[in-house]
Amino acid sequence: MPGIRSARLIWVACAALLALASAPLPASATSRIKDLANIEGVRQNQLIGYGLVVGLNGTGDTLNNIPFTKQSLQAMLERMGVNIRGATIRTGNVAAVMVTGNLPAFGTQGTRMDVTVSALGDSKNLQGGTLLVTPLLGADGNVYAVAQGSVAVAGFAAEGAAANSRAPGGGVSAAAASSISRAMPRTGTSTQSGRFASS
Repeated sequence: MPGIRSARLIWVACAALLALASAPLPASATSRIKDLANIEGVRQNQLIGYGLVVGLNGTGDTLNNIPFTKQSLQAMLERMGVNIRGATIRTGNVAAVMVTGNLPAFGTQGTRMDVTVSALGDSKNLQGGTLLVTPLLGADGNVYAVAQGSVAVAGFAAEGAAANSRAPGGGVSAAAASSISRAMPRTGTSTQSGRFASS
């Protein structure tokens, strides 16, 4: 019967089309641009600053051995109106530190970020200390963020390792990340692989 045969043929054709439509697309068709290319000029921005950690329980720098800690402490106190020039200072509760952080590529003014706090002098442990206001500079020497807050050591630390700590959320951007790369005239893309056929 020709009518039944043509109906079967139409049914088989519809089933084949349905199976073809529901089949997964090839992997190359589902690749995302971010997996294949980098956007030029879009990156995290590394920041660095010098500051003081106070409130340490006798584990800070030895002021007689580390002159820059003593100078920084004197300068900070003088800005607060306290003159201690020529006075003998004996405290083990202060440490000079370097503060580093990464400002996100699209960070705006007020964006919070974690910062790493590392001892410069002979401080044994920064745990429990407080990082005082520290300007964070970009490679161009301009201030893009300010860091301040409690210093924490994550987990158990081996002896000496506690001199490198973190201040979670201790950094706040003072300028938008876009101002760091404002001098760039254009934005483009670059492939992550040399095989252009797969891009």
